[in-house]
Amino acid sequence: MAKKSKKQQPGGTPATVALTAAGVEFTVHSYDHDPSHPSYGEEAAEAMGVSPDRVFKTLVADVDGALTVAVVPVAGQLDLKALAAALGGKRATMADPALAERTTGYVRGGISPLGQRKRLPTVLDATASAHSTICVSAGRRGLEVELSPEDLQKLTEAVVAPVGRPA
Repeated sequence: MAKKSKKQQPGGTPATVALTAAGVEFTVHSYDHDPSHPSYGEEAAEAMGVSPDRVFKTLVADVDGALTVAVVPVAGQLDLKALAAALGGKRATMADPALAERTTGYVRGGISPLGQRKRLPTVLDATASAHSTICVSAGRRGLEVELSPEDLQKLTEAVVAPVGRPA
């Protein structure tokens, strides 16, 4: 069962610290991460009792040699061609996981679009705007933040484009 908290907890993640500093309204959801679960995002949706359409995963890709963040629903997949097109690029591939971790400062399954060590260009899937709030990683496995897609877009300076596709 997920626990909810609106207050910043001591020792917060860079993502929750960034949200607090920005004065954005958000809710923290924590749950016990199961390392044997096959999908970090689906595990989060199940643990929080939230539709997988409202839980978004943060993926790091390489678009024409530049690392980029894509934020798409956990129920779907990233469309790499659409991601490249959204940024005016020609080709996108998934980034090396170790490079993604070093660059963002987060571990796989806990990469947040917020509070990254190095701010990367971000693309938020257009389906986010269909929801009043969405959930994204708060910077570690078992911790999510719920916020409005507009606040996420503003804080990350994200391009909003249809970059997700059904699984």
